[in-house]
Amino acid sequence: MNHPRRRQVTALATGVLLTAGIALAAPAATAGATDSRARTTRTPLVVNARWGGHCTYDRIVIDLRGHVPPVTVTPVSRLVYDGSGKPVPLAGAFFLQIRLHPAAAHDDDGRSVYRGPKLITIDLPRLKGLALTGDFEGYVTFGAAFGSKPAFSTHKLHHPERFVLDVAHRNVCC
Repeated sequence: MNHPRRRQVTALATGVLLTAGIALAAPAATAGATDSRARTTRTPLVVNARWGGHCTYDRIVIDLRGHVPPVTVTPVSRLVYDGSGKPVPLAGAFFLQIRLHPAAAHDDDGRSVYRGPKLITIDLPRLKGLALTGDFEGYVTFGAAFGSKPAFSTHKLHHPERFVLDVAHRNVCC
C-alpha cells in the first residue's frame, strides 16, 4: 500500500472510531439533558436519620435515596469527626460507628441532601445520642452513644430504602 492510500485508510479508521465513541457517549449526555434526576449520582444518598424507642429495643433508622449500600457497625472507644479527628460531644459509656460505603449525604453539585440531625442527645433506655460524623470521599459515617454495652442487630428494609440498627434492652412496657 502506498503512503497516500495508507493515510486515507488511517483517517477513515480514526473517523469511524471517533464516531463510535460519540455515539456510545450520546445516550448518557442526552439523559442528563432530558431528566434532571439523571444528573444525580448513582451513589446512594443518605437523606435522614431517625430513632425510636420500643418495649424491648431502641432503633436507629438511616433513610436512603437509591439502594442500601454495604454498612459496617463497629464498636469504638470514642467518637470522632471524620477528617478532623475532633471528638464528638456525646455523653456515653459505649459507642458504635456506623459507616455506609459507597454513599454520600450531598448531591453531585456538593449540596447537602441530608435533612436529619447532625448531633442530638437522646434519652432512651440504651440510646443516648446520635451524630453525623462524616460525609467524605464516598463514606457517610454516624456515631451512636449508649449508656451500657449495646447488644445490636442490623438489617436492611426496602420501599423506601433504609438501614436499621436495633439495640436490645429489658422490657420497659411491663
